Amino acid sequence: MKVVTANEMRDIERRCVERGLPSEMLMENAGLAFAQEIRRILGNVVGCHIAALIGPGNNGGDGLVAARHLRDWGAKVYICLCAPRSQEDPNYRLVLERGIPCFQAADEVELSAFGSMISSAEVIVDALLGTGRLRPLEGAMKQALDLARGVKRKRPQTRVVALDLPSGLDADTGATDPACLPADVTVTLGYPKLGLCTFPGYASIGHLLITDISIPPDLAEDISIELIAEEWARAVLPKRPLNANKGTFGRALVAAGSVNYIGAAYLACQGAMRVGAGLVTLATPRSLQPILASKLTEVTYVPLPEEEFGILQTAAAKVLHEWLPGYDVLLIGCGLGQTPTATEFVRDTIFSLPQATAPALVIDADALNILAKLPQWWEKVPNNAVLTPHPGEMARLRGASAEEVQTDRLGFAQRAAAQWQKTVVLKGALTIISAPDGRSRLSLVANPGLASAGTGDVLAGVIAGLLAQGLSAFDAAALGVYLHGATGEMIKNKLGDAGMVASDLLPALPQVIRELKQQH
Repeated sequence: MKVVTANEMRDIERRCVERGLPSEMLMENAGLAFAQEIRRILGNVVGCHIAALIGPGNNGGDGLVAARHLRDWGAKVYICLCAPRSQEDPNYRLVLERGIPCFQAADEVELSAFGSMISSAEVIVDALLGTGRLRPLEGAMKQALDLARGVKRKRPQTRVVALDLPSGLDADTGATDPACLPADVTVTLGYPKLGLCTFPGYASIGHLLITDISIPPDLAEDISIELIAEEWARAVLPKRPLNANKGTFGRALVAAGSVNYIGAAYLACQGAMRVGAGLVTLATPRSLQPILASKLTEVTYVPLPEEEFGILQTAAAKVLHEWLPGYDVLLIGCGLGQTPTATEFVRDTIFSLPQATAPALVIDADALNILAKLPQWWEKVPNNAVLTPHPGEMARLRGASAEEVQTDRLGFAQRAAAQWQKTVVLKGALTIISAPDGRSRLSLVANPGLASAGTGDVLAGVIAGLLAQGLSAFDAAALGVYLHGATGEMIKNKLGDAGMVASDLLPALPQVIRELKQQH
């Protein structure tokens, strides 16, 4: 599912008109589709009280169309006009012909009367502002939104349904006006807008529904940003032939762990195994191998020489390289620490990989922090690498602050992927995956339960396990993010989002894959 900016959506609508699909028909399709979603939400609209806040532009026009259809289906509809509409407006005229009560928000008496009428509304429709230039919410619009906010506060069961996006939410940046009314449901038209998939706007959209308004799909072919959709994830899952052996599903080598971060190695290896990698081998400091073997019974081991207990020697890189030819992917970084010898191990391991014949590479955690200290590091790393920074690690890699990263997550991910010529996974709520060629995929998972130690190690292992099975770097990263997020949602639904730990994800990963395959 493509994600568009406001300008891209306007361009698509313009080309629809050029194709012979007039703007009036698009508005009719949009309003009808929105009304149908409200009917699905309520189950039956007959006798239901529905209040509609109508703005001056196309968003308001879509709202008038929806109000007319809802009235025709038996709902009791009340309209608050937050800007004057001409009697020549055909959609306004059709509303008046049906006797739908219309109140002028600019008139204090009429606004007060509208407030009395909607005090028991089942649904409040926000059709004030769409993807046009964001303006401060003030005057009649702000008063109407404040009125609706008061109704929602007194009657929480009233559902606020936003048409295309909540008014006051910037369609491109996700910035929100202080008067923006948070929605319970946002029904976006044609394609989701980038601001709906970006904080802080995402926190105001409630449940996001994407409705078809008959836009020819080829008009969005050149859009480079997509949501990670369930249908796509199902299609890209690695196949599991009946006559397979463990070599069919690839071999992953995981260089991880140190005396203070033993669990990171466990979580990364389990992540790779739980998504179906055929063989996972753990390269870890020699003294940690017996400890991890008591939990990781299915993996094989490459014990690495130590400087001291649980701390790698520089010579460990040479040992690791002797094993690499037998593996499809190397995951490096989880829990390695950042000691001087660990730094040399990461540098000597990664920088000596041949560009043409290197296995696929996943660089995570401490390995990223080590690279951030090395000048022009990206020129010495094979281009088939997937980097998985959280905002703090991205900030160090880019010489910025975490706050700067968080205010422009998509921009940072895209610029990093382009400069480094690597696939970048910018972790966090609404994870972003960007490829060197400009493509990006967005996750719509924002789960506080995943904000705990070790969940990133699981994700790195999941991506490595998918790379081992032959997926491209971009597809493995995006599918890994999807499976990781879907698993987090499954655990949250069972346990809640407090107290979820990284190891809870591991047995649930195969369940998520099974359910994804079964949902045809």
